[in-house]
Amino acid sequence: MKYRKFQNTEVENTFNTYSEAVKNKLLFFREMIFQIADESDDIGKIKETLKWENPSYLTYSPRSGTTIRLFGVREDNDKCAVSVHCQTSLVSEFKEIYPELEYDGNRSLIVNINHELPLAKIRHFIYSALTYHYRKKHGIGI
Repeated sequence: MKYRKFQNTEVENTFNTYSEAVKNKLLFFREMIFQIADESDDIGKIKETLKWENPSYLTYSPRSGTTIRLFGVREDNDKCAVSVHCQTSLVSEFKEIYPELEYDGNRSLIVNINHELPLAKIRHFIYSALTYHYRKKHGIGI
């Protein structure tokens, strides 16, 4: 798969610190973030930056969503995370809808890179994060 050019060289360098397997999954999630934003008028433009030393993606025009961070799970080299701000209700809502998925507290969806990816559920999580503020403002649920 061909991925779009990085907006930030520090982010690109961070991706290069991960194992090849984790890096490939995280790059796939990164591309999914941009594709979902491109497909929805409610999301707008995405800024790529580092937050807490993790590749991070935030909406800025309009500010429709909450920040998404991508990273490899340090304690388990076979897992990576799609993380959101811990004060959002996203993870708790997703735990109710998809209890079979793995989560870390109230901030992350955890994915084992050696298992089949639940792509529709990950896409739903990313879309929900990118539209979080928009949905709350307009009373729209997940």
